[in-house]
Amino acid sequence: MKRSTDRILTTHTGSLARPPGLLEMMTAKEAGQPYDRDAYASTVRSAVSDIVRRQAETGVDILCDGEQSKPGFFTYVSERLTGFEPLDAPQRAGPWEGSREVQSFPEYYELYARGRSPNVSAPFGMVCTGPVTYRGQEQIKTDLDNLKAALQGVVAEEVFVPSSSATNVEAQRRNDYYPSDEAYLHAIADAMREEYHAILDAGFLLQIDDPRLVTYYVSRPDLTIAECRKWAELRVEVLNYALRDIPPERVRFHTCYGINIGPRVHDMELKDIVDILLRINAGAYSFEAANPRHEHEWKVWQTAKLPEGKILIPGVISHTTNLVEHPEAIAERLVRYAGVVGRENVIAGSDCGFSSQATTEPEIHPTVVWAKFQAMAEGAALASKELWG
Repeated sequence: MKRSTDRILTTHTGSLARPPGLLEMMTAKEAGQPYDRDAYASTVRSAVSDIVRRQAETGVDILCDGEQSKPGFFTYVSERLTGFEPLDAPQRAGPWEGSREVQSFPEYYELYARGRSPNVSAPFGMVCTGPVTYRGQEQIKTDLDNLKAALQGVVAEEVFVPSSSATNVEAQRRNDYYPSDEAYLHAIADAMREEYHAILDAGFLLQIDDPRLVTYYVSRPDLTIAECRKWAELRVEVLNYALRDIPPERVRFHTCYGINIGPRVHDMELKDIVDILLRINAGAYSFEAANPRHEHEWKVWQTAKLPEGKILIPGVISHTTNLVEHPEAIAERLVRYAGVVGRENVIAGSDCGFSSQATTEPEIHPTVVWAKFQAMAEGAALASKELWG
């Protein structure tokens, strides 16, 4: 994994908006309606090629395929894992139903839900009824082949591919088969390892997406911080089990507070989870740091010692506002982190993905996302000038 040895490198979390034509086909595919498979495959390849080129053009150093083939980072594993069936019960109204946030601001979240476009693939309504195994060999091969083809002629410092943690899979799929949560998590971890190794064998960095690690506290108002920490400790143990023979320097870990353009007063604070986060066998840690609820948390790293050889990827652009951050503000954020953990240990990133669930209307308009990336590149250049001279 490359470090910021002579300048601050730039990257992001992964998901970017899919083109309208692809969204139409995804909608038909996920609804079980007829669609042209050849046209779908061709449209995905084209979308990956375009998204890779645009990232490079806007100054992203460490890029990915924009998750163009995935209907959502929660849901894409549905067709890659065995053992699950649709849940014959009413589905939840949304990921924040019953959460601390909705309890505090019910009027806001009712209004927010009415204004959102439906997901191409609903993230709820599955149950585990049999052994969990991996069957997505064809899909991951196609993803990796498309990315390799898209990189031809494109200059990139490195390339990563996001994949889901066992915790994310568990979060939206009730267990009716395994005797315990631990057994269920280990089964998912064993299955997902096949995808992890495929990504690494293709020569890419592996990014583990795990927002559930910090959003669990928001979603469970009946639990204390201590109880949520205990819950998280088991999930980190299982993640390390899944990564057990993978060099940490090939792994990026990302956690965040999800797609929640709301008050966010109940977000779990970094100080309450950072020690558990650092137990994860990854070479880099990506987390929210640009939005107003978490920007101050750079100070946590003054006392939470970053282990030797590890990298921080703080978000310096936010996925919760269409405001484009000023390059000088981005530079200030990066310089602060560099002053605490060392300039070579900081890579500029985004708080979260900009289209984590495929929708007709992503939260942040795609044209604004590219402007944010450009501002991030300019901010990283300003920070580099200050840090290296």
